[in-house]
Amino acid sequence: MNKKQLQSEQTKKRIVDAARALFVQKGYKATSIEDIVAATGSSKGNIYYHFKSKEGLFLTLLEDWDREWDVQWSQKEAQYTSVAEKLYGMTDHLVRDDMNHPLTKASDEFFNSDEISPEGEERIAQLVENHLQFFRKLISQGIENQEFKSENVEHVAITLESLFLGLSQMARKLTLDEALALYQSAIGVFLHGMVKKSA
Repeated sequence: MNKKQLQSEQTKKRIVDAARALFVQKGYKATSIEDIVAATGSSKGNIYYHFKSKEGLFLTLLEDWDREWDVQWSQKEAQYTSVAEKLYGMTDHLVRDDMNHPLTKASDEFFNSDEISPEGEERIAQLVENHLQFFRKLISQGIENQEFKSENVEHVAITLESLFLGLSQMARKLTLDEALALYQSAIGVFLHGMVKKSA
């Protein structure tokens, strides 16, 4: 990396760090490009050069959050011996991360916005695709290990992603213990169903 590239990366990181602090403090809507300019000393043009828009900058933060989650999960995953155990373990990881992450409130605000651009929608779709790929791999592993019966992996991955998305919204006003219990219960239903086995 040459000196110019290094300076560009340092500027980008400075903008990201300042923007994250502002989004955490003020929320998504109340944070303006002018606020980010004031916090970083960068020009508006420089911010647009790196991120194109406030939305683009916020999506960069969400993508960073996703990568951080993956790294943290990969450090924990080996402690679980089965895919079912991984799903239960993941509930703990998801709840604690979601309820304690500083960007949770701003991201709720962002996703409830009706002003997401087509480019933003594409980046969100890529985030969802990354989640689906993660679940496809997990479900396929469960089928290969003969823990799970053979099912349409794509359908099961979409079901699991939808389940976690819904749970994250429903758990917002719960305590940590209540949210953990809800997620654990949901995974139990996902794995074992509701129909009583006939005698």
